[in-house]
Amino acid sequence: MVVNMENSANLTKGNNFNENKSFKSKKHDYTIAIAGNPNVGKSTIFNALTGMHQHTGNWTGKTVANATGTCKFNRHNFLLVDIPGTYSIMSNSEEEEIARNYICFGNPDLTVIIVDGTALQRSLNLVYQIMEITDKIIVCVNLLDEAKKKGININFNELESRLGVPVVGVIARKKKTLTKLMQKVQKVCSGEIKPKPKRIVYLPYIERCIELLNNKITRILTEDNKKMARWVSVKLIDGDEKILRTIENNLKIKLIDNNNLQKEKKDIEDIISNNGVERDEIKDKLISSIIFMSENVAKDVIIKENTENLKERKIDKILTSKIWGIPIMLGFLGLIFWLTISGANYISDWLSSLFGWLQEKLVNLVEIFSMPDWLKGALIDGVYKTLTWIIAVMLPPMAIFFPLFTLLEDLGFLPRIAFNLDKFFKKSGSSGKQALTMCMGFGCNSAGVTGCRIIDSPREKLIAILTNAFVPCNGRFPFLIIVATIFFGGIFAGENVSIVSTIAVLAVIILGIFMTIFISKILSKTILKGKNSSFILELPPYRKPQIGQVIVRSIFDRTLFVLGRAIIIAAPAGLVIWLFANINMGDMSILSHIANFLDPFANIMGLDGYILTAFILGIPANEIVLPIILMCYIGSGTLVDLEETSTIGQILIQNGWTLLTAINVMIFTLLHFPCTTTLLTIKKETGSWKWSGLAFLLPTVCGVVICLITTGIWNLVTL
Repeated sequence: MVVNMENSANLTKGNNFNENKSFKSKKHDYTIAIAGNPNVGKSTIFNALTGMHQHTGNWTGKTVANATGTCKFNRHNFLLVDIPGTYSIMSNSEEEEIARNYICFGNPDLTVIIVDGTALQRSLNLVYQIMEITDKIIVCVNLLDEAKKKGININFNELESRLGVPVVGVIARKKKTLTKLMQKVQKVCSGEIKPKPKRIVYLPYIERCIELLNNKITRILTEDNKKMARWVSVKLIDGDEKILRTIENNLKIKLIDNNNLQKEKKDIEDIISNNGVERDEIKDKLISSIIFMSENVAKDVIIKENTENLKERKIDKILTSKIWGIPIMLGFLGLIFWLTISGANYISDWLSSLFGWLQEKLVNLVEIFSMPDWLKGALIDGVYKTLTWIIAVMLPPMAIFFPLFTLLEDLGFLPRIAFNLDKFFKKSGSSGKQALTMCMGFGCNSAGVTGCRIIDSPREKLIAILTNAFVPCNGRFPFLIIVATIFFGGIFAGENVSIVSTIAVLAVIILGIFMTIFISKILSKTILKGKNSSFILELPPYRKPQIGQVIVRSIFDRTLFVLGRAIIIAAPAGLVIWLFANINMGDMSILSHIANFLDPFANIMGLDGYILTAFILGIPANEIVLPIILMCYIGSGTLVDLEETSTIGQILIQNGWTLLTAINVMIFTLLHFPCTTTLLTIKKETGSWKWSGLAFLLPTVCGVVICLITTGIWNLVTL
């Protein structure tokens, strides 16, 4: 096999693949599309066949990268196109859209589908979807070495017979196996081998619908496209208008507004209705048929099921069960918070003592230089103490929480959490993928908003964006933990402190998840009405976590990043708050004037003016809300004797905090306007300040209302 590389031009402007013939060139005998799920070795095979110098660019009008390269085999030049990895081509994400459109309308001479030998069933879902579109297919089973390690043996003859297309087993790193692949590729391209794909068999009433449409669609299509008639019929039954518009544009036919199809469309609606199926359920029925066939084929061709996979399935039956899934999820989260709360205090106390000792040295140093009192106060009592508070109080919980949370992610547990929450989000009228973006929000709401790009539907994406701030981000967790430890853990003595504090924090998280689903439901029934979309959620295999990488990634990518952001914001904020607290207007400081103005309304909420002021001034970052509260209470803009959490508790209690105050503070910490970074991210993602404003108002109004209710109930009970 001779490997050579040549640059190739990108797609011309637009999405009409027939017009530009995509990557076709006279220099190449055949064009081969390389398709497959993410992480199946698709790019590894592509690199091995084309060499190390592929041409990489962006698909026209898209942010998804493409790669092309040439491979010379037996005097034939093959142009290989590495299309985006995807789990499905039935939705409208960028990756799925590009993969589908290129296979359908890019006119490749052959599509090689790379599948994972260790997870055959999952990969077959995509194989069956592509076989609906074209018969020019080869299935390439990769990762056979990994499959062997896991005790998985595949009957390739049986697999080839069941699929009706050539099947080749490869190990991407071994050239001999890739030579076998290219031999099959050449034979199919030359016509020596003619694949005859076994199509998906849908439910009987769906097959009747397909039969009604197929003859009509066949007559509409050109001779070159007649083989796509069944797939086009399925898309009409599916009713996804975006896909239908794409088909219309590329095949130059009318489908949506074609009067000649009106009778068939009406008959189809009658068939669906007579079978007791809602129109919105059709896509799920189509997907179920694909999954069912994939399961049956995988079951029949896998000679020996690996015991590890069986163990994983048994574990998943428990972790994703209707009865135990949610309680186990809450138990794991509770364990993380308990470990965080238990361990953070020791580190915080040590850091506070260290910073106290350093402060004494700084005071002695500034006295040597005869620094003015106001400048000394601004730098040490304002900037220094705010910065050291951020580090001493917020670093320890983050340094424990993030590695533990990343550990769950590395184990493969977070996708199970999303799976457990999926049905609740679907019932709320939003996307099941919102469960994933919500989990991202636990780390950072801004990252969660950006993560909403994975949601295909613009309506559902907007719902997820507007509600992402309803779960506490890493900037709010330390504040929640501290308040819970002081006021809820403080009710009990001994070992129960951590347990009670954990339960309190967990209750806030449950409230956040409930409010996310509740507000999503309201939005889906009011200003963002629409139909639910469907998606396939992959549950990755359980993996042994790489402890070293977990620690490094969580500390540097998350902990230090968040801490650095907080420090950058806290330094000027500390200075501003110190100036507000120490510059008088009349007989009161500026800060006191602001707090007094807000105090009447704050009291109705079960808070005080200083607390509300701190939340407003803390909009740059949630991390600085508590330092601002403490600086307000001190009056001189200084934080003193913060050697342990109990000291913070004393300051709060001395300034009128009760259990009711703590409850409402935790509620408002959860439910208030997002930070500046998140609001700007929402503006960037939606392109509108209107949605940023709504994202500001929604959690804030909810927080105010719930605090009012809580205070009202408390007052009634304590009368």
